[in-house]
Amino acid sequence: MLGYLFWRNYNEELCLIRVLEKSAMADKTVIITALNEAWIEPDSIFDLFLESFRIGNQTNFLIKHLLVVTLDQKAFRHCQVVLNLNCYFLKTEGVNFSVEAHFMTQDYLKMMWRRMDFLRHVLELGYNFVFTDADIMWFRNPFPHFYSDTNFQISCDRFWGNPIDLDNSPNGGFNYVKSTNQTIAFYKFWYESRELYPGIHDQDVLNMIKHSPVIKEIGLEIKFLDTAYFGGFCQPKELDSVCTMHANCCAGLDNKIHDIKILLDDWRYYLSLPEDVRKNRPPSWSVPQSCGPASFGQHKPRKKNVDARKILGNSL
Repeated sequence: MLGYLFWRNYNEELCLIRVLEKSAMADKTVIITALNEAWIEPDSIFDLFLESFRIGNQTNFLIKHLLVVTLDQKAFRHCQVVLNLNCYFLKTEGVNFSVEAHFMTQDYLKMMWRRMDFLRHVLELGYNFVFTDADIMWFRNPFPHFYSDTNFQISCDRFWGNPIDLDNSPNGGFNYVKSTNQTIAFYKFWYESRELYPGIHDQDVLNMIKHSPVIKEIGLEIKFLDTAYFGGFCQPKELDSVCTMHANCCAGLDNKIHDIKILLDDWRYYLSLPEDVRKNRPPSWSVPQSCGPASFGQHKPRKKNVDARKILGNSL
């Protein structure tokens, strides 16, 4: 039994190293997102996520550097066979991550912390990463707008103007992390802190520990990304500057999908305008509509299209 577990873990590690090598940029940076079966249904968020890369400004080439971490077997097969992307199956014994994990349920928390532990391991393997939730639309290449003088930078629900102000509200759905001894130690500390603050997710734990003297001892400086470039439904900014837009401050897949479709339509309309209009009189976003504070506690579980799922299953 021990021999079997060793070889299984060895093979999984080898698969991870190979897909990281295939996905990485010249500086060993990969773009990582997570996917489960609930997000591969027809007309899904993940389809919209990929579409944003294709219609964005200088973002299409980034798809080859995207590593999709799948949380169940069906999502993995869909990623490989249908989407033909760089894919890795992150296995978790005894947990079903194939269904929609509703905000702050036990399955949701397990999914968030499993993801956190995986990202730590990527750093240990010597790779930098941009982690992005799949409900974040990529409209412009974000790399020119990252800070060059820090190893850990994270998006905000709300940005108060100063990137080192710890009162900014971090959002764990988008961050750029370089592989260093400091970031590896920080991710270990962050992951272990879940035991000090049980029942809450990684983002809220970060809010609890961001003032901790341990982070200073590690030697890490946290920087927060400006919502002018890394925006979201919590604090939408101008179309003429934004690189990514997050469907944050929103609960429920149907609500997210509804508003993300409007978001993409807004972007297409913006691109259709004459250049002088885009520069001098850019339009505003039409979202959020279904999203926003009212979506929390009132959304219903997504109704699955049974026939579509059968067709999808037969095609794999």
